Amino acid sequence: MACVCKAHVGKPAPEFQATAVVDGAFKEVKLSDYKGKYVVLFFYPLDFTFVCPTEIVAFSDRAAEFHKLNCEVLGVSVDSQFTHLAWINTPRKEGGLGPLNIPLLADVTRKLSSDYGVLKEDEGIAYRGLFVIDGKGVLRQVTINDLPVGRSVDEALRLVQAFQYTDEHGEGEQTHPVTCVHTWVHTQSLCHAHICSRPALLLVWSGCEAPENIQLKVCKKFLVQWGRYYPNIRADNWGGNRTP
Repeated sequence: MACVCKAHVGKPAPEFQATAVVDGAFKEVKLSDYKGKYVVLFFYPLDFTFVCPTEIVAFSDRAAEFHKLNCEVLGVSVDSQFTHLAWINTPRKEGGLGPLNIPLLADVTRKLSSDYGVLKEDEGIAYRGLFVIDGKGVLRQVTINDLPVGRSVDEALRLVQAFQYTDEHGEGEQTHPVTCVHTWVHTQSLCHAHICSRPALLLVWSGCEAPENIQLKVCKKFLVQWGRYYPNIRADNWGGNRTP
């Protein structure tokens, strides 16, 4: 099968339907089943291998954290649903997965791996791809690792949180969309210093642009709270209290 990637960031994610093992039973799963939710779709090479169980168990053990974000995690390999079930039914101390909190999808035809551009054609297995799909079915992020290196659950959580943050706060000036830098983490204690900022905000911060050009309330709040107070940015514009 020639691998023709249909997965492109900013475009609708390729639709799929596959048999999955969900809570120890077989179930037909479609991407459209998760409309309105974020989806983290990750591919791994094969069942009963060495790096794969560490990743799968890590995602499964933290599934509740993704669920709190209205996000589902789906694992995929080219193995059949029967092989998935056998691996799940094998205790972890014997190299198995044990019971899982996430579905494992069977991609025996390799179509799903091909559509998402992760098929290693010479071996017929999938590279370690990770895809973040938003609630509208749009592909927001792609990471594809070579076979020896796994993915970070913390990073997957950070990506979902960051995209959801921009979904919520990114409307407004289309010329200055909200962006999240590589160190973005969602905490209440950090303001938007190195979390979320706009190009205009960075220019004001560096003194290259007049502060009156800042319109977004959260950016005004950032400037005030982090000591860059300007007379023409009033704290009451964003509903906070300025400490002189």
